[in-house]
Amino acid sequence: MARVLIVGCGRRGQELARELTGAGHAVRGTTRDAAHLDAIEAAGAEGVVADPDRLGTLLPLLAGVTVACWLMGTAEGDDVAALHGDRLDSLLGKLVDSGVRGLVYEAAGSVDAGLLDDGAARVQAAGSVNSMPVAVIATAPSAHADWLAAARAAVDEVLAG
Repeated sequence: MARVLIVGCGRRGQELARELTGAGHAVRGTTRDAAHLDAIEAAGAEGVVADPDRLGTLLPLLAGVTVACWLMGTAEGDDVAALHGDRLDSLLGKLVDSGVRGLVYEAAGSVDAGLLDDGAARVQAAGSVNSMPVAVIATAPSAHADWLAAARAAVDEVLAG
């Protein structure tokens, strides 16, 4: 089975982790706050502290990972635009030179729709240019069960790619 890295392993990421570990995959989930590590581990994932605003904290976590999930559709803070722009571009460039097979990008949520659409276009372009499997989750997180099914299908799609 595969190892999946969930960047942004909050409540929805933890549900996805449960789904994936239940299917036999190994999951590593990130949080910016060490106080959330127990919840990530209770979901069956290896919890790690890393900040998507500082890719240097994420790069060591790519070792052995098959699929990376960038779940930033409901991210908050001053640099949200960068998470769907410059930081995402940098990550995509790093993935090409890593052992990671592909990326799942969350393109729905509370973040400005224009940023999410731009991020999805960046992911699709990088996938095409680099012959890297990518998938976009376009289902709103508020439709919880549908979102979870779409996220699981996106991971499966990248694995099959």
